[in-house]
Amino acid sequence: MPAERGPEGMSVVLLPGFMLDAGLWEEMAPLLAPLGPIHHGDLFQDDTMQAMAARVLAEVPGRFVLVGFSMGGFVAREVARMAPERVRALVLVATSARGDSAAQRARRQAIAGRPADQAFRGMSRSAIARGLHPDRAGDMALVDRLRGMGDRLGGAVFLRQSLLPRPAFDDRLGEITCPTLVVAAAQDALRSVPESEELAAGIPGARLHVVEGSGHMLPIEAPETLARLILDFVAQAET
Repeated sequence: MPAERGPEGMSVVLLPGFMLDAGLWEEMAPLLAPLGPIHHGDLFQDDTMQAMAARVLAEVPGRFVLVGFSMGGFVAREVARMAPERVRALVLVATSARGDSAAQRARRQAIAGRPADQAFRGMSRSAIARGLHPDRAGDMALVDRLRGMGDRLGGAVFLRQSLLPRPAFDDRLGEITCPTLVVAAAQDALRSVPESEELAAGIPGARLHVVEGSGHMLPIEAPETLARLILDFVAQAET
């Protein structure tokens, strides 16, 4: 469903990470409401970052604040590159400009080689726990909440997102011209602080903020902190 326009035509577009859905933003969405209506980007039907970005642009009218988390940050960069005039502010959370490693490419190839009818058994609880701050890794209710998003999305989305090409973007960061905030988690075991530093250094005028006390899942682990950073950044970008 197309997003409604907020004050002065503004809306907020939230792009989730790998095998995550709108539930990722459950705590944050109400906090971002002052910026306008929330639109949850559909990253579940397309096979390339560019096609995902085109879908976001087709579904959201006018200009918007764009927040991309992890894999969603890859798509958010494409949106900002394809239609810079429509992105009032870009927020990249726990993401990277680096391409797939050799190990990640090998994993994709192994997944591609599986039988098409192989049952999807859900995301690994140990892998999910690794994405959390060490103090939260044993919180099975939180792990199961994250796993439940993958269960809702199912095997077809798992295959599509697993095979999604993720080429390096470091030499194209200069093409992003909208106000940009990069947010990293100090205890992120999946996306390092240096990766966020590379993003901020490559995007003209970008700001970097490192959140202490959180693992990779910043929107769930530190929703109030992240929302406040976004609200403050947008307010400053509009002045």
